[in-house]
Amino acid sequence: MSKYILICVLIMAVFTYLPRMLPLTFFRKEITSPFIRSLLYYVPYAVLSALTFPSIFYATGNIYSAIGGCLVGIYFAYYDKGLIFVASAAMFTSLMIGLIS
Repeated sequence: MSKYILICVLIMAVFTYLPRMLPLTFFRKEITSPFIRSLLYYVPYAVLSALTFPSIFYATGNIYSAIGGCLVGIYFAYYDKGLIFVASAAMFTSLMIGLIS
């Protein structure tokens, strides 16, 4: 069993290290293309959104409170409110809708 776990850890280490090492080996010069630079700038935000957004709807167990909290969070984030305010408003809205329904 321990040999199996060691092999799994080594495989995960290789596949975690490869995406970080390959760009350094292939792209030695600075990237000057505005399209590629903007693409690389927005990739972390897109990936974080894609990973986080679906779990919002399963976090509360009540789809209506999840949708309400999500809409309030999007609304305040659109108007550049702070992270603490947005998260607090979304949680409070979700709680209130959950208590009502």
